[in-house]
Amino acid sequence: MNVERYLERIEYDGARTPNAATLRALHLAQLYHVPFENLDITRARRIVLDYDALYEKIVTRRRGGFCYEVNGLFAWLLTQLGFDVTLLSGSSFRADETFGPEYDHLTLRVLCPADVEPSTPWLADVGFGSSFTEPLRLDRATPQPQGLRAYRIETAEPFRIVWQKSYAGVWKKQFRFSLQPRAFAEFEGMCHYHQTSPQSPFTRKPFITRATPRGRISIEGATLIITTDGVRTSIPIRQAEMRAALLRQHFGVDLSHDE
Repeated sequence: MNVERYLERIEYDGARTPNAATLRALHLAQLYHVPFENLDITRARRIVLDYDALYEKIVTRRRGGFCYEVNGLFAWLLTQLGFDVTLLSGSSFRADETFGPEYDHLTLRVLCPADVEPSTPWLADVGFGSSFTEPLRLDRATPQPQGLRAYRIETAEPFRIVWQKSYAGVWKKQFRFSLQPRAFAEFEGMCHYHQTSPQSPFTRKPFITRATPRGRISIEGATLIITTDGVRTSIPIRQAEMRAALLRQHFGVDLSHDE
């Protein structure tokens, strides 16, 4: 990996010491500049879990991706900078109030060896869409506020469950995960499923989203959605030219380069 180019991609020029402060800053920079998106999936572009291919897509071509892509590549960056990173298998909480299957989601456990307490474990995740923007302490069960929202991690052995407190103050489950270390290749089956199955949420309609300092900006189908300080504004996208312009303006994405 060319670490310098990756850091330029996320516009990060801060400290590189592998401690909690650096992890937090990198996490925010990634979420502000690399979108969570499924545009290749809805265009039938195959996604392969290969680090070099993901680097070329996200860093060189300045695209985003879904959890296996962005969390996988972010884990590689953190490792290159001296963090201790473990890939974990997670599963999303679904509308029918059940959790998805194993390897439904890829998330990260991170240790910061330069900290005074290097054993403090962190949950890092830059690939779950509208979720926490700063890493969460894995050793803390109490709520962890982040702006107008808060998060907590519930232990339900053998899993940990991430809860999000909405802008309206309602707690909802987001996903669960186990602490068993996984290899990147173990996620290949579900990665294939999520880009090919009609039951996958990633094959239903195109979306792209990224965090901002005051909320989030997204395109879902034919709608631009801007959330600022908890207030959501929806703007219809009526023309393909308008959508292409919005992709360039808000996400730096030009799909014509991939034709």
